Amino acid sequence: MSENKEPHVAKFVYDFTEGNKDLKDLLGGKGANLAEMTNLGLPVPPGFTITTEACKVYLDSGDEPAALRDEVSAHLDALESRMGKKLGQPDNPLLVSVRSGAKFSMPGMMDTVLNIGLSDKSVKGLADQAGDERFAWDSYRRLIQMFGKTVLGVDGELFEEALDKAKEAKKVTVDTDLEAADLKKLVTSFKKIVKKEAGRDFPQDPREQMDLAIKAVFDSWNGDRAKLYRRQERIPHDLGTAVNVCSMVFGNLGPDSGTGVAFTRDPASGHQGVYGDYLQNAQGEDVVAGIRNTVPLAELETIDKKSYDQLMQIMETLENHYKDLCDIEFTIERGQLWMLQTRVGKRTAGAAFRIATQLVDQGLIDEAEALQRVNGAQLAQLMFPKFDEEAKVEQVGRGIAASPGAAVGKAVFDSYTAVKWSRSGEKVILVRRETNPDDLDGMIAAEGILTSRGGKTSHAAVVARGMGKTCVCGAEELEVDTKRRRMTVPGGHVVEEGDVISIDGSSGKVYLGEVPVVPSPVVEYFEGRMHAGANDADELVEAVHRIMAFADRKRRLRVRANADNAEDALRARRFGAQGIGLCRTEHMFLGERREMVEKLILADTEDEREAALSELLPLQKKDFVELFSAMDGLPVTIRLLDPPLHEFLPDITELSVRVALAESRQEPHENELRLLQAVHRLHEQNPMLGLRGVRLGLVIPGLFTMQVRAIAEAAAERKNAKGDPRAEIMIPLVGTVQELEIVREEADQVIAEVEAATGTQLKLSIGTMIELPRAALTAGQIAEAAEFFSFGTNDLTQTVWGFSRDDVEASFFTAYLEKGIFGVSPFETIDKDGVGSLVAAAAKAGRATRPDLKLGVCGEHGGDPESVHFFHEVGLDYVSCSPFRIPVARLEAGRAATQSEGSDHR
Repeated sequence: MSENKEPHVAKFVYDFTEGNKDLKDLLGGKGANLAEMTNLGLPVPPGFTITTEACKVYLDSGDEPAALRDEVSAHLDALESRMGKKLGQPDNPLLVSVRSGAKFSMPGMMDTVLNIGLSDKSVKGLADQAGDERFAWDSYRRLIQMFGKTVLGVDGELFEEALDKAKEAKKVTVDTDLEAADLKKLVTSFKKIVKKEAGRDFPQDPREQMDLAIKAVFDSWNGDRAKLYRRQERIPHDLGTAVNVCSMVFGNLGPDSGTGVAFTRDPASGHQGVYGDYLQNAQGEDVVAGIRNTVPLAELETIDKKSYDQLMQIMETLENHYKDLCDIEFTIERGQLWMLQTRVGKRTAGAAFRIATQLVDQGLIDEAEALQRVNGAQLAQLMFPKFDEEAKVEQVGRGIAASPGAAVGKAVFDSYTAVKWSRSGEKVILVRRETNPDDLDGMIAAEGILTSRGGKTSHAAVVARGMGKTCVCGAEELEVDTKRRRMTVPGGHVVEEGDVISIDGSSGKVYLGEVPVVPSPVVEYFEGRMHAGANDADELVEAVHRIMAFADRKRRLRVRANADNAEDALRARRFGAQGIGLCRTEHMFLGERREMVEKLILADTEDEREAALSELLPLQKKDFVELFSAMDGLPVTIRLLDPPLHEFLPDITELSVRVALAESRQEPHENELRLLQAVHRLHEQNPMLGLRGVRLGLVIPGLFTMQVRAIAEAAAERKNAKGDPRAEIMIPLVGTVQELEIVREEADQVIAEVEAATGTQLKLSIGTMIELPRAALTAGQIAEAAEFFSFGTNDLTQTVWGFSRDDVEASFFTAYLEKGIFGVSPFETIDKDGVGSLVAAAAKAGRATRPDLKLGVCGEHGGDPESVHFFHEVGLDYVSCSPFRIPVARLEAGRAATQSEGSDHR
């Protein structure tokens, strides 16, 4: 007889005392960290967290889990017992906040409601308990405003307009100057707005307020701005959000109260010190929204030294505990400090490298962990140009350096225009008084963001840093008028929409017009023109140098360059390239040599063809000698001619017009006519899938053998000059082993002839590009004739997906990204499930046939951080990418190796 067992019932609610920082999947980042701070004995207001699992059930079924209400009631009862008052109690109300908290930080993207529990009855009790009628009515108007916008869907601008009218009537400019009677009237106005716009009264039942707010937070997970942010940051859509219900503490109780955000280190530079913003007599949303300008956190020492000293101790505790930069939100209620949130803080790219090495020096983390604290995208940001300090500039303002970089563009004053102009190819700077989550589209589209309000912890600053966008905040001297689409700068000059401005996110400076840019110090370091020293740029270079040195020691993947000439090869070598993974010989046939290729295409006889090839041979040989010299001692993979021949002929329309004009004027046009006939003969409906690659070598006698001879003769010349050429000949677009066998047999014969003629023994390996699905599927057979495979992931992506990159990126990729069909373009990051599975299968089959088969990749995926990790996992030997991306690939190869070691240890 089987034993009856109770079905497992999920636990949907956790008290702050029950969780810890490792439960982010279940409790979200905010809930997990509130629990961790509670465990550390820090002053955290009591509360509880509703799990992400409850959110998933709600989103899947459209209703909350059956057990959730009872669990919430039990935890609310416990909270009320602990606090000695009940939610919304008329004479002494317990008030709570309801906040979102997903696993990954999504600043400003989801919803928060403060002061839940206030009503027409309890507002009087709050006033009596606080001894401050103004505070109570200010808290009530905030609740109605946030609840109306967040929960009931009322346009937030209506509340802002009513608030502005109240200030105008009082003849004041800031809301703190409104008195209790003014705020009481404002509450009446707000309730009327709710009634009119939402079709219902503002709820007076505190439990109804809380339940509706919880559902609103769940719903906000699928809000447009949250989905857009997740796509931008590549956050999975199926995680859901937790909900944190926390007893309220108040920063708006007067001058001995306030709220702030603090960082244990500067998130912009990484330097240690006192960084953050503080705002007296305010609630937390005032700081983050950037509506009122804050004071630097250091001023809190003068305002409230006891709270300041306690905060400094807590910050040190948290940084040592998390072993990282911490971002902290706090409130001071009448001299009592409360911790509302901590998380590992977002930081700029430069700060990430500096902090990683600082923590190593402090003994908090080891080098392997330091390598995981940075990434290739951040390194790429550090390689962007910066403004030329020697240029003549017209500075018109200065704000807070919130997120570094040099951004130039046309000023636009709303998100819609930023997106519209950007899609038309314009570079724009989004200018706002302050940004809010609804501006996310425009922030993504813009080169940089400029605001006249807010600080380093404002919405604009936090989101910009997360996206790696240049941002200057709090430029108070700039008068931004979004309605008239203009900005007035000191001296009265007006910047109209469309005028070009430049912003420096490293200094906070704002300039009129376009400021020229110069290379970054990190690029100069990679070029060998800069070394570590004492100034700020040198500190950054030193940090990058140390991280890169460790990555190079750890990585298994070698990194090569895609380079077609000696100049690019030498630069790639300075950037750390360990060879050339792709030399595209077709690029050697452009310019003046195009006419020689025309002769080859137009050749009617074998003699004409041989003459054309003989003319090209010494030029090709010279190219390869220069390339082997630049990459002496390192492998150079040369791809034989790949593109369709018609690409070397004039445009068919242009040529047709020339022939027609010549005929109408009765002018000689025999050569143009022959060219036109050749263009028609070679014209293909889809050249990408036509006569190109190995097919050219098979149907145009002598073409590939000329190239092989040039390679072999160049290698022999370099070897006789005491060089160390390491040439690898790559046959493109092979789909069957028979193609490769034929070309290889001819190549081997040519190499033998050159060896005999020069008396030099050559070691030239011959392999192929795997860029067709059939090649990947028959890799075991192809490996019988190939000494190496190089995966051409650009073409492999096109042929697996069945679309042409040049066409689809302009036609429907934007829609696919917006609809979430693509999280990222498959040409940017390798499609692991489709293209990636073919790469993995081909690598395995190829090595089963030839265990010493060398495996690499030469598409631009070779420089994409996420793709590099995949290539490490499937066992490739090297990646190859453009010279500028070599440092990124080196760094990510090191990170992939240390991650693998960590997985093995676990």
